[in-house]
Amino acid sequence: MSDSPIDVVLIGGGIMSATLGALIQRVQPDWSIRLYENLGEVAQESSNPWNNAGTGHAALCELNYMPEAPDGTVDPAKAISINEQFQLSRQFWSSLVAAGDLPEPSTFINTAPHMTFVHGRDNVRYLRKRYEALKDQPLFEGMEYTEDPAVLAEWTPLLTKKRNPKQRVAATRVPAGTDVDFGSLTRSLVDNLESRGAVIALNHKVRGIKRTKDGLWRIKVRYQVGHTPHEVTARFVFVGAGGGALHLLQKSGIPEIDGFGGFPISGQFLRTSNPKIVAQHQAKVYGKAAVGAPPMSVPHLDTRVVDGQSSLLFGPYAGFSPKFLKTGTWWDLPGSVRPKNLIPMLAVAKDNFDLIKYLVGEVLANRAKKVKALQEFMPTAKSEDWELITAGQRVQVMKKDAKKGGVLQFGTEVIASEDGTIAGLLGASPGASTAVPIMLDVLKRCFPDRYDGWLPTLEKLVPTIGTTLNDRPKEARRVIESTAETLKISV
Repeated sequence: MSDSPIDVVLIGGGIMSATLGALIQRVQPDWSIRLYENLGEVAQESSNPWNNAGTGHAALCELNYMPEAPDGTVDPAKAISINEQFQLSRQFWSSLVAAGDLPEPSTFINTAPHMTFVHGRDNVRYLRKRYEALKDQPLFEGMEYTEDPAVLAEWTPLLTKKRNPKQRVAATRVPAGTDVDFGSLTRSLVDNLESRGAVIALNHKVRGIKRTKDGLWRIKVRYQVGHTPHEVTARFVFVGAGGGALHLLQKSGIPEIDGFGGFPISGQFLRTSNPKIVAQHQAKVYGKAAVGAPPMSVPHLDTRVVDGQSSLLFGPYAGFSPKFLKTGTWWDLPGSVRPKNLIPMLAVAKDNFDLIKYLVGEVLANRAKKVKALQEFMPTAKSEDWELITAGQRVQVMKKDAKKGGVLQFGTEVIASEDGTIAGLLGASPGASTAVPIMLDVLKRCFPDRYDGWLPTLEKLVPTIGTTLNDRPKEARRVIESTAETLKISV
């Protein structure tokens, strides 16, 4: 270990750190980079393919991005914004594939139609309105709608077999959706980081972060094999440690983290690899969340392609655990409480009784109840064909609010110091799918004096950076076709 400062330290071996490292290596190749990962492999928490749905969130099927307003209207603005962000991620991945810096695209991205499926009169009415609001938007070109069970059966027969013919159903479908294995993508990005000179330190747990008198960051690290402690200094630190980011940002002492808390939500999925079942369903099908359920708990029946093997995943079944990471401890939640975030956390608890009630119900649900929820999507589902797996932990952001005292935020938030020498990411969905625009935002906020000089390189990697596509139909079509060709996915 050298005593000289490291230019960039990345904490956490997930998709966020890997993406930021890849960007920095291309705009500032002379900078030294070191990535610390607590576990023996990268991408073992939220970026692991079995710890997330791998949707490639583009708002093509997720209803929580377009809730129905009290007056009955639906606004497509949020859905369009999420899709715009996913297009930036696609462009970056495409650029790396074209340069030979990422492997065969099918190792991390594959075509999987994105569908939304609802039943019941009110839900059918809502989905029809959502379709009408999106069908003419350029980024949602090709969206189809049906209330005909025969058409739905052609799209994916598992939704209609043995379903009550009197039940009103509706669905939308976008054939050019994607399934993304963020574990494979992260590993490939990290391998490329290392090949370009970055140091990847596995089994290294960051225990503390403290600013030094000369403006650098002193980082305490423990090597988990032998428990050997040491310290390094860094000019810039990014905390991409998933649920572990809150604790580390609190230890840094930056005032920007004051008032932030975390609300952990665990999850489980039912999974089958039975080839006879998998062959009948090739799509990601999202439904409507239960009352009080967090957006990350929207039920969905997904095609997953992991290590070349196709499976079906249904869930998630949300639950509660005080752990902030799947490999965390029971002290994570109580250990995150500070005088400056106690009031916001108590306010969130007071105002989110429906969520707490929902989580308690999910924790108490037995296997039969879980299978019954699956059968609402797939009436022919049999318990013996499905195994229950534990997914990753999600830590939702709790923050101060002038009116309510505190609010629970279902999204991601970048926390950065005023001088831009340290930043971290809190929150969950849409997360991995929008890693590229989130990390571009980190570069812009933390390196304002360098960003303009980096922009020509960034524009080659992400051609539509700083612009939008949905208001330029011809350009949207050209960019989508170009990235689809390189990534070998459907248009």
